Formats: sequence, C-alpha cells, structure tokens
Amino acid sequence: MKKSRGFALLALALAVTTAVPAAASATSSPPAACKDVPNQYDVPFSVCDDELFIFAANYKPFESTVTEDTREGTRVFDEVIGNKLRAAFPDVKIKYATWDLPVRYDELKNAGVVPDIIIEDPKNRIDRDLEPMGWVGDLTPDLEQAGIDLNTLNTSAVELTRSRSDGGIYGVPLFIDEHVLLYNKKIFDKFKVKHPKPGMTYDDAYKKAKRLTADDGLDHYKGYMQHPDQYLDFNQAGLYPFQPTTSEEPAPEDVKVDISSDAWKTYVDNLYRFLEIPRNDFTTVTDFFKGDMSQPGHLAMAVDTLSRLNMYAGSELFIEDGDEDSFAEHAKSVDIGVSAVPVLKKGSTTTYQPNTRAAFIPPSSPKKDQALQIVKWLVSEEGQTELSSHGLKAVLQTDEVVRSFGTAIPELAGIDTSAVYWGENATISNYENTEYWDLPLWSVYRQHILRDGGTPEQALTLSQQQDIPNYIKAQAEAGKDW
Repeated sequence: MKKSRGFALLALALAVTTAVPAAASATSSPPAACKDVPNQYDVPFSVCDDELFIFAANYKPFESTVTEDTREGTRVFDEVIGNKLRAAFPDVKIKYATWDLPVRYDELKNAGVVPDIIIEDPKNRIDRDLEPMGWVGDLTPDLEQAGIDLNTLNTSAVELTRSRSDGGIYGVPLFIDEHVLLYNKKIFDKFKVKHPKPGMTYDDAYKKAKRLTADDGLDHYKGYMQHPDQYLDFNQAGLYPFQPTTSEEPAPEDVKVDISSDAWKTYVDNLYRFLEIPRNDFTTVTDFFKGDMSQPGHLAMAVDTLSRLNMYAGSELFIEDGDEDSFAEHAKSVDIGVSAVPVLKKGSTTTYQPNTRAAFIPPSSPKKDQALQIVKWLVSEEGQTELSSHGLKAVLQTDEVVRSFGTAIPELAGIDTSAVYWGENATISNYENTEYWDLPLWSVYRQHILRDGGTPEQALTLSQQQDIPNYIKAQAEAGKDW
C-alpha cells in the first residue's frame, strides 16, 4: 500500500510540475486597442486595431435597412458582398459601416480613425471629401505589386476615376449604378406603341414620347422623363466642361470652363425638345413609379438607375424600411420593361458615363497590404459575379459575370434585364491639367430653361458667364479649393 501510495504521489507531482510550466509559457494575445468614435447620435461606435475597417458612402441602397437603436446599416452591404467577402478572407476581422450609420467622415477624422477601404463616388467626392482628409494617394505602384490589372475593368469607369486623380490613380472602380431606360409596358400596350429596344435613338424616343403623352378618360399619361442634371453630369456625348490649365491642381481663379460650344448646344437641345412636348412637363423621374404625380403608373418612360429598378421590382433588400407596402401597391400599376438609355445617333452604342463607386485605400491605412488583397478579390470574377447577381453592374464583364446579373434577386426573374450590359459607357477625355469642381450645371435646365423659359443657347451662356464663375468665387472665399 505504501508503495502504491508512493507511485500515486509521484504521478501527481509530475502532473503538477509539468502543468505549471505549460500554463506559464502559454502566450495569450493582448486585447485589441480600440478607438471610440463620438457621433451626433451618441451611439457607441469603435474601431479596433485588429479589425480591417471598410467605410462606404453615397450609395443609397447601403442605407436602406437601419437598426434604429444602434443606427447600424450593415445588412444590405453584407447580403450584396460582405458575407461572401468574409468567407473569402476568414482570417481577417472585417468591420463595416455606412456613412451616418452612425458615423461620418469628420467624426472618424476627429477620433483619429482612418478607414482601410473607402467605397465612394469618384466623380464628385475625391475633391470634395477624400482629398481634404488626406485619404487618397496614387495607388499605381501598389496596384502593380498586388497584381490588380485595371485594363481588365470597365474602361470608362477607370478613366473617370483617373480623371479625378491628379495625374495618378486614387481608387479602383468596383461597380456601376448604371442608368437605364425604364418603361411601363401597360402604357405602351394601351396606346399600341412598340416597346423600346437597346439602340433606340433619341429621335425615336421623342416620337414615342409624343404619342404616349395622351389621355384616356380622366387619366393623363406622360411620355418621357429624363433628369436634366444627370443628363449633363453623365454627359453621353463625352463633353467635358473644363479647359486645360498648366497644373493638375489649378488655383480656383485659374479654373476655366467652356459649355457654350456648338457641341454643347446640340447636346442640350436634344433633351430640350422633350421638355417642350405639351403636357409632358418635367417633374421627377421617380414618377415612373410614384413621385410627384398624383397617380402611380402614369409615366411611360424614365431614365433612372439600377438601384431604382431593384426597388420597383419589389426587392425588399433595396426598399427602405417601412416603404414595402406602398411599393407593393404602386407596383400594381406598372409592368416594368428595361432598355438602354437612348443613343445620340443611329448605330451608336454609347450610353451614359458610368455612375461608378470605387474603392480607395488611404495612404495612412494601417492594413494597406490586406486592403489591397481585398480590393483585388472584389474586382475578381468571383467578387464581380456576386455584385452582378445582386443587381449591380460589374466593372469586370466576363460572360459569367454578365450571365449572373440579378440572379440573387428573385423579383427580377420575370424582367428582361439583358439591356443592362448593352453598349459602352461614354468615356471622359482631355481631362489633363484640370481640377474637377462640382459645377452648378443644374442652372442650365432647371433655372434658365424650366423656370426662366430661356433657350438652350441662352441657358448655357448665362451658366458659363454668370452662375459658374459666381459659384467658384463663393466656394473659394469659403476656403474651398476643389
């Protein structure tokens, strides 16, 4: 018994002596350091140093679903691409937030938080938001090292991003909220007018618009709506308002603008004739479903974006919380058809400039290498297929990506969306040595034509000589240098 007890005590002693050093040598990772971001909603929000932080702004669908108590807006991003992204990078702890849900750029800056990836509109927001924050820099060498080939992506989207990048390339295009022509088959069939097809010219659209601006008993139907601001901003003729200077970042007083050429007059006149159709008064393109007009389903054609198509088709993911019932009711008056934006001349395949969202990686991102690999995946066939399947136009347009469009949105199953990838986006050119200002081009149509009753020539001249210089001067005096 003494011998047995001795063996037992020896075994216990060995177990203790071997267990103690093992526990002592185990190195547990130190807890991540986190930075709180105070915000106007007084909602707790923090970013930790073991998280790769993705921040998105200026894409409304990402704001569709909001958790009110925490003001989080992550669901749409997660379903469209986030879940697939996390599965592709299981070892990366990804944190995502949308602008104002609950934090904004200035609040992040004040808290010393730099996003690792920013998904933003390169057309207007590089100069307005990202440059002042110091959150953009030329990515050319980084993209080459990471193996991201911009030549495989939508040329127009790349050039638009490059045109705002002061001689380099600040971001990588991810997707396009493409403009398309939506039409209500019920109105076309009522008045026995042939449905639009890709390649339809503005001349043909004008003829249809006149026939479809008509009455049926107490019902008045309008033929055509196209937002004049977007018609100019996403200039289909490839016209660029800025004249070259001697610098990529000219001073405000050196910015030169020309929108009074014959080409600009022809372009503005093209849409002007639609506004002159009696009783086709412009209100809003959302009248296609239910906007300012008193009854839904009384507008035959409207140029709008793919995110609107997804809403109108009834995708709960794209409809803001609380609006589902009203959308379902309005949908009873609309049988949706989708075509490409009308082209300027017969045989052309040029549509709008791309309504692009791009990924930006701030130079001070603490996880730049990881961010580059994530961006590389986002523009890979796998990532682009996922985006396209959720009703976003991809910037990588392989057969697989194109075939996948809308397949993750059941409500699109009964709608022919083949026109989404038809044609080529207009490409911006001659942008060297210019600085992009968010010019008040709205004054051309909405002020000098629709309100003042002026001609296209009068509207363009007044905007060039009066509205644009006054705007630049006022912004410069306010300390802006876009």
